[in-house]
Amino acid sequence: MWRKLIVRGLVLLAAALVLIQLIPVGNFVKSLRRDANPPVVTAVEWDSAETERLARTACYDCHSNETVWPWYAQVAPVSWLVTRDVNKGREAMNFSEDPLADYDADDLEWHVMNDMPPRLYLPLHPEANLSAEQKTQFIAGLRATFGSDGMSGMDMDDD
Repeated sequence: MWRKLIVRGLVLLAAALVLIQLIPVGNFVKSLRRDANPPVVTAVEWDSAETERLARTACYDCHSNETVWPWYAQVAPVSWLVTRDVNKGREAMNFSEDPLADYDADDLEWHVMNDMPPRLYLPLHPEANLSAEQKTQFIAGLRATFGSDGMSGMDMDDD
């Protein structure tokens, strides 16, 4: 009897997983299709190739219009979460659209040193897990690229 219930439960679960693939991500998350990237409006002129490499490695999937959408971003319900995270990241800061003149350097440094990239992102993107030395180098590169005094007024704590 228990075996029949377990089998039925698994069949129902499998059917539900198949059916939710038909629900567009836009029903739950505003903005774009899960595999779309808007055009790049502003190209950052980085202080060095290394700063750009660190930004692209650790930040660009969520904080630019150059997201590399992994295969699992096509499978619901994970696709809903990935799209939500990318949209939230782009709203907080977008290297492809913002002039970055309005960001607070200390706030950016705090986020890079403490909570970016998010822990849930790192298991599938281990290359984004910057060492303390890389983070320090990246912060210096951000300050050199965007200026440490002119970056003010952006509150990124809207998580």
